[in-house]
Amino acid sequence: MTAPERSLRADARRNREAVLAAAAELFAQRGDAVQMDEIAERAGLGVGTLYRHFADKQALLAAIIGRRFEAMTALARAAAEAEDPWEAFETLLYGYLESAQADAAFRFALLGPEEPSWNDIVAEKTDFSAITERIVRRAVDAGRLRDDFRADDFVLITRGAMANMTGAGGWRRHVMLLLEGIGGPER
Repeated sequence: MTAPERSLRADARRNREAVLAAAAELFAQRGDAVQMDEIAERAGLGVGTLYRHFADKQALLAAIIGRRFEAMTALARAAAEAEDPWEAFETLLYGYLESAQADAAFRFALLGPEEPSWNDIVAEKTDFSAITERIVRRAVDAGRLRDDFRADDFVLITRGAMANMTGAGGWRRHVMLLLEGIGGPER
């Protein structure tokens, strides 16, 4: 549960959950064509209630990303426990992408034309980024990733793979080809 969700009354929390569920479903189906009033209607709420929780579409997209980042951070913590640096990196990478594959709204929120309001999810993004940085640094230091690989490159790989998430599973081949190109001398 994100920080904004923890401080809400039970009815407000239910309303927020309804909005997020409706938004996730609609964004996954129709992408950027979705309007805020449609989300409110799907959630069974008035548009005013929706706007009490989310000032605009960017804030709603950020909330969708923030929720997924919480799960991704737990995954990253588990991956960081792997003794082998390459195993930690691969566990994080594939776990992240498998989770994203199952969440079309998350992919849309990251890749869509609207830039999310990152200010709304600073804590979630910071936690995930810090763990990812440690995992990447360990793999680079061990020679398992090329010397110039950075945590920002993890973002490039995941976004590229998410852009290739079709029914045919092309993202796995995309990642395999990339991993062969970024492996260090010890790989």
